[in-house]
Amino acid sequence: MIGYGDRARTQCEVVRLFRETHPDLPPLNQGTISKIEAQYREMGHVRKVPSKRQAVVDVQLVDTKLNLLLALEENPITPVRQLARDNYEKNIYCKYSTQHY
Repeated sequence: MIGYGDRARTQCEVVRLFRETHPDLPPLNQGTISKIEAQYREMGHVRKVPSKRQAVVDVQLVDTKLNLLLALEENPITPVRQLARDNYEKNIYCKYSTQHY
């Protein structure tokens, strides 16, 4: 196990130390420690990785923003409500933004 405290320990030792150090938190089991260690060895960190679904949503949002900007470039006096109605498939709040892309 990669260092927990002053030296490298086994996963079982890490579980025991975590339970002793944090009795108020839900207990970890050896399987959880194993998954965390595997993720660290594979990726070099244990931060939460966005799901594939989230990546698809992000791409769709970027496409929608580009479509919105193109519509504004073609007709800069188009009302915001009309832009929202034309460019958003879902009922999303659209507000005026001065942010430049």
